Amino acid sequence: MKTRRFVLALISALWIFGQESPATLQVTGAVKQPLTLTAEDLAGMPRTSLETKSDGIAVTYEGVWLHEVLKRAGSPTGSDLRGKALASYVVAEAKDGYQVVFSLAEFDPLFTDSQVLLADKADGKPLTGAQGPFRLVAPKEKRGARSVRMLTKLDVILLRK
Repeated sequence: MKTRRFVLALISALWIFGQESPATLQVTGAVKQPLTLTAEDLAGMPRTSLETKSDGIAVTYEGVWLHEVLKRAGSPTGSDLRGKALASYVVAEAKDGYQVVFSLAEFDPLFTDSQVLLADKADGKPLTGAQGPFRLVAPKEKRGARSVRMLTKLDVILLRK
């Protein structure tokens, strides 16, 4: 009887600890409202899709314009993106530690027509493995170095205080 209880307790513990929590994206730094976002959170935001081509292969990414995410976090956008706020930048970090930098204005439609997509799907399927669960897609850049895969964190930094 004791053995059976022990085995049941062991199986229960393994099941509980084996459950993965949903992947998250942290939005931190010089924002009014730091965020921890899941794919479910992104699904509830205004969505868009875009097609990219690399080496002759077309992929349709779906997600949210990064501008919308930063706006939700309370980062300066639109007409508020002026003066000291123009000295802000965003460090995008991947799960493996890879980092890239964008100026905050690079995401704002009042400054550029070349927005960046925070993607969670490719060709209608969730991004997984080495691609996801979140990815930045900078479609108008000539090189893909800032299209960060396995994105885990966006840190908004104010250069001038």
